[in-house]
Amino acid sequence: MATPLSDTPLSPLKTVAVVGLGTMGTGITEVLAKAGREVIGIDISEAAAARSVAALEASTARAVERGKLTEEDRADALARVRTFTDLRAAADADLVIEVAPESYEIKQQIFRELDGIVRPETILATGTNALSVTRLAADSARPERVLGLHFFNPAPAMRLVEVVSSVLTAPAAVAAVTDLAVELGKEPVAVGDRPGFVADGLLFGYLNQAAAMYEAKYASREDIDAAMRLGCGLPMGPLALLDLIGVDTARTVLEAMYAESRDRLHAPAPILKQLSEAGLTGRKSGRGFYTYEAPGSATVVRDALTPLEGAALTPGRTVRSVGVAGSGTMASGIAEVFAKAGYDVVLAARSEEKAQTAKARIGKSLSRSVDKGRMTAEAAAQTLDRITPAGSYDAFADVDLAVEAVAEDLEIKRQLFATLDKVCKPGAVLATTTSSLPVVACARATSRPQDVIGMHFFNPAPAMKLVEVVRTVLTADDVHSTVREVCAKIKKHAVDCGDRAGFIVNALLFPYLNNAIKMVQEHYASLDDIDAAMKLGGGYPMGPFELLDVVGLDVSLAIEKVLHREFRDPGLAPAPLLEHLVAAGCLGRKTGRGFREYARR
Repeated sequence: MATPLSDTPLSPLKTVAVVGLGTMGTGITEVLAKAGREVIGIDISEAAAARSVAALEASTARAVERGKLTEEDRADALARVRTFTDLRAAADADLVIEVAPESYEIKQQIFRELDGIVRPETILATGTNALSVTRLAADSARPERVLGLHFFNPAPAMRLVEVVSSVLTAPAAVAAVTDLAVELGKEPVAVGDRPGFVADGLLFGYLNQAAAMYEAKYASREDIDAAMRLGCGLPMGPLALLDLIGVDTARTVLEAMYAESRDRLHAPAPILKQLSEAGLTGRKSGRGFYTYEAPGSATVVRDALTPLEGAALTPGRTVRSVGVAGSGTMASGIAEVFAKAGYDVVLAARSEEKAQTAKARIGKSLSRSVDKGRMTAEAAAQTLDRITPAGSYDAFADVDLAVEAVAEDLEIKRQLFATLDKVCKPGAVLATTTSSLPVVACARATSRPQDVIGMHFFNPAPAMKLVEVVRTVLTADDVHSTVREVCAKIKKHAVDCGDRAGFIVNALLFPYLNNAIKMVQEHYASLDDIDAAMKLGGGYPMGPFELLDVVGLDVSLAIEKVLHREFRDPGLAPAPLLEHLVAAGCLGRKTGRGFREYARR
């Protein structure tokens, strides 16, 4: 009979067996060996074990070249690794980490065999990111010793480790593994047992929606990826990331998530099944959403879907002067961008005073650029001189392009476009910076809907490189060409998308934020753990709750409502917790309290 857990002192986990020596198993082995652990690498394939050793040798050699490891430390680390093809080699392990293929049958077989091999006090960890830890533990002779230990790829570089408890897991086992993760230089996050856990649970829903967006031909793969990199500061676009993870792996994770949640946002997009079944699984096969130089290569090569560089567009209209309507932060930022690019700018607001205040804000922004050495004082002065403040939209009579950046309210924008229709000369392009309202509704407020287009800048406009160019079904080809040419001149990356709620960025970003709120609402994980998981595991510059408090909970709720109203998907319904906080006046940093509290300035 096994010794009761409470009476068994846990070992310091000095010897660790890693079962499965693929990319992840090899990475975990490297992390353990570098940290002074004895590692028993096990794989049924001798070839896989040999490849793992070769990969370890190459990786540690690169670390020596970069000065991150001494030759002596490298030799010691490699000496601590032994490889075997028989699970019985794990007999002396204090901890076994299983990273076999994502299959219940395979993993359950490994755990059953390990039950008859390892000591009673040995902790058994699964590296799954999609399967139920509870189900795997229930089949074990010692379920209290079974937990999840989810590393992220590449394991040597990624700091996040999710420590997954089932209802059967003993706290002492969790504590021992958590301590080990800290000693490995990782940041452990404690989570419960549900498909995807925290990081992948949020990440894969977002990736799935990006795949569906591409499948619907709403935007090109290049524009979807560029929009999320430049609009959200992500290290990779979603479709490139799916290729890196493996399209088949993503489909497996999503199937597991959907089986539990029944949320349509987790139902794998059909294109994931089509690519998987065709063997187009991403980088590892040489082709997925993109085509690669060779299987395993990260180098994207041209294929039939690659846009032609310098492809001829319809000639655009001449733009020498630009009108910017509004006096807030976005209007000021857009006016600054155009003036820096050499355009004469009319900055018009509801009063001369508001326009002058907006110009003064631009002056302060330019001064900061001078102080930081980004531009000369002379260039800043010339830029400011190009901006003419005005207290009436009548000043737009001669502009070639009018860009509105007023309140995100459809009736206000429609009234403004009716005014622009009267004051702007024939042939002037009329653009809205709306992030969530229908561009065509603004266009229909004019007698020239063919001249109206969306130009969605991101805040702060001088710093953010992205502009979503939104065509309606009525927008003229030369108007689209004009805006694309203007974006190039103001050094912004333009992405094309159609006129539907959220465009690219917000349609992918806000459901992800909403799902993070649902995790907290359901007491699955804490704000801090979710923020840490997405920054460390997903490479996000800010965690979802940090971002929500910066954007404003009222703004976020408004966008969620627009998305839910347009797409009518129950999974897009705003989380009640978000609605409650907004109702309570907790709107984020601007009110001093949102999901977190902030010191009043």
